[in-house]
Amino acid sequence: MKPFSFAPPLVGLLVVISGCTIAPSSAEKQAKDESTRVGQVLHSTERPLPTQDAPLADYLRYAVLRHPQVFAAYSDWQASVLAIAPTRALPDPQLTFEADVSDMLMTLMPGLMFDIMTPGKRRAMANEMTAVSEVAYRNYVATVLRTAADVRKAWVELAFVDEALRLRQTALRSLGQSQELAQIDYTTGRGMGSLAETVRITNEIEKLRSDVAVLEDRQRAARMWFKSAMGMKMAEPDPNWPAAPLTATVLPAEDEIWRRASAANASLAQMRAMVDMAVASIEVAQKAKTPDFTVGAMVDLKANPLMVRPTATMTLPIWREKIEANIAAAEARRDASQARVSAEEINLAAELAQMLYMVREADQMIRYIEQTAVPGYERMSASAEAAYQSGMGGASMIPEYKLMVVNMRIERLSALREREIAVTNLLLMTADIAPTDSPISPKS
Repeated sequence: MKPFSFAPPLVGLLVVISGCTIAPSSAEKQAKDESTRVGQVLHSTERPLPTQDAPLADYLRYAVLRHPQVFAAYSDWQASVLAIAPTRALPDPQLTFEADVSDMLMTLMPGLMFDIMTPGKRRAMANEMTAVSEVAYRNYVATVLRTAADVRKAWVELAFVDEALRLRQTALRSLGQSQELAQIDYTTGRGMGSLAETVRITNEIEKLRSDVAVLEDRQRAARMWFKSAMGMKMAEPDPNWPAAPLTATVLPAEDEIWRRASAANASLAQMRAMVDMAVASIEVAQKAKTPDFTVGAMVDLKANPLMVRPTATMTLPIWREKIEANIAAAEARRDASQARVSAEEINLAAELAQMLYMVREADQMIRYIEQTAVPGYERMSASAEAAYQSGMGGASMIPEYKLMVVNMRIERLSALREREIAVTNLLLMTADIAPTDSPISPKS
């Protein structure tokens, strides 16, 4: 009898196994390419700090390219993308060994076993993991947007404090000059100068000095907030503090804001991705009805001629109640995800309406201060100065009116600060806050 060759059965088995491989889907390829591209940008060489006169976009770009929370979100996304391939691959083959021993070694049978999961089931699992990676990508996008929003809010606070401090210091110098004039009037008896007016101005000066000291403390806190938002540790050198003035951001029409929020809101997109993930999990649960197989072969090295023992097993998915329960649970998760999307759409509408109201309210206050309050106090201040110079009045009201002008300008600055905080929230809702020219700018 001719010896039995083990090669043909093994080759045939490997051919069958190789035919069960699944090529990556287009969604998997796109996710892998995109995560690789973003990773190359994030891990590129260190970028220089923006200069003091750099626009806000430079600070935003610097922060999103180096902030640890962005790196963490990216790494989670990359891990989920890399986890797709194992879900569509066959389980690892197993080496087996069997021997019959009596008084001596009777048989010695090494073998190779393969667990075979049907291509449809592995494709469904790969689709589910692809959907999971999309959720991770949307989380990464949301993290980039939140990081940019934090930097912008810190920048608004810092610009507000710097300008408020400058206005207070200007008022302090002006009151110092008025105090000297009041003291001269009181000493010489010119005009209506009195000790009470001198004391009042002195009290105003001390109050302003207290306000300046508070603002200086607030400036230090704002700078630390800005440095933290930039992703810089306390021990690192301070960045170049931005010197750009706080100005009103031009917004598109409200209808356009609503459209952008509905189409590109990061939280909404993340929840929609979770719906897709839940739908993919239903397909995986349904594939549990399909049996899995184990095939292999063992060779008796002691036999002559050589003996091959092929083996095969098949799972029996007979517990229908368990399968149906898993499918029902997956469908319930899908329904929950869809309900969360609807709830988020409702909340988004309410938040947008609130932010738009805050912007309109601030705009009305700013218009009143710019067009009515400040011009009125400036005319009164000019009139008081003219009366003092002509000898028809004292110096007491000059600092009063000047202080009113400064207070109105600080009120305008406060309204502008509130407006820009609301604008930042609007830009976050519409995914328009990240620098548009950045290579990692989130896609809708």
